[in-house]
Formats: sequence, C-alpha cells, structure tokens
Amino acid sequence: MKTRLFILLAALSFLAATLIAQEKTTLVIPEGGVLINGVVWATCNVAAPGTFAASPEDAGMFYQWNRKIGWSTTDPMVNSDDGTTWDNTLPAGTTWEKSNDPSPSGWRVPTTEEQRKLLDTDKVTSEWVIHNGVTGRKFTDNISGASIFLPAVGFRLDNDGTFYNVGSGGNYWSSMQYGNSYAYSMFFRSGGAYGDWSNRGNAFSVRPVVK
Repeated sequence: MKTRLFILLAALSFLAATLIAQEKTTLVIPEGGVLINGVVWATCNVAAPGTFAASPEDAGMFYQWNRKIGWSTTDPMVNSDDGTTWDNTLPAGTTWEKSNDPSPSGWRVPTTEEQRKLLDTDKVTSEWVIHNGVTGRKFTDNISGASIFLPAVGFRLDNDGTFYNVGSGGNYWSSMQYGNSYAYSMFFRSGGAYGDWSNRGNAFSVRPVVK
C-alpha cells in the first residue's frame, strides 16, 4: 500500500513539475515584448519588412493585408521597395501567409482572437493618451499593470493611397480574413477601441505578437 502511495505521489509531483515548466516556457517574454492578458505583444509597430519602428510612438509603415510591402506613413508616398505607384488591386488569400508576414523574426501578425484579448475590458484597460507628443491608446493589463502604446496614425485608403484618420484613429490588421474582400482588424479612437473589419486593400499598421 505504501509503495502504491509513493508511486502515486511521485507521479503527481512529476506532473506538477512538468506543468510548471511548461508554464514558465510559455511565459518567456523576449526583449521588446509585453505580456497582456495572456498574449505577448511587441512594444513597437512594424517598420520596413523585418524591422521594428524606432520607438512606440513611431508610426512604422502601413501594410495592405497579406502583403509584405510597407507604405510610408507620411508624404511623399513611397513603399519599402522604393516604389511610388500605389497598388489598388485587392489582396488575395484566406489568411496572412507566413511568406508575406512583414514582422521581424520571432514575431507574427496577430489573430483576431489575440486582438480581442487586448480589447477585453474585463482584463485590459485602454485609455486615449498623448505619449511623448503622439496621440494614441494605451492598453494596460489589469492584473500586472504592464502596458503598450499604439499610435493613432490613421491609414492609407485602398483606392488611391490617400491618408485617412491621421491623428484621430488607429487601424491595425489581424491575420484573419472576413469574406473574400475584407479582413478583421482592430480600430480605436478617443471614444474607445473595437474589433473591426475592412477592405483588404487599405494599408493599416501592424503590431505583431510573439510566435
């Protein structure tokens, strides 16, 4: 009887140690990452493909959905390949493909569910703020107090690449489609932050999550 009890306790101890080890592995946060409501977010937007913006307030570049070409967030309009002709064709695909992901190594475009976790008002507080002179929203984990800032840099319109919502709203892509012509995204303004969907041809910001 004692032998069986010892074996059972040893098995339970091993299981507990394994679960703890797995949890620690899951919660490893890389440099430039912040854990908010179970998701590790980058502290900066994507700039040129494979790089982060210099600071959280830096707009980075705009991206059309499922494309790896960044567009300038200021005029004159130029893309990351030094092109100046706007692409008004509709991006294809059923998800943001890995080969088209502009995120730096170890990061990726977030899913809709991950964006929804950031928008969960029971676990995350968001507020409209001015951070180092730049307007945007600050998202704070209600338990840990960890936070990220997303600048309200607007976006470029699908038809001709002109600016819209600059300084008054932020639009950030998810990796998931919404029908054949649209994709899910996150939108915020002074009044709040919301799940959204938009024409894939619009060029939005990308704030990645850890792989």
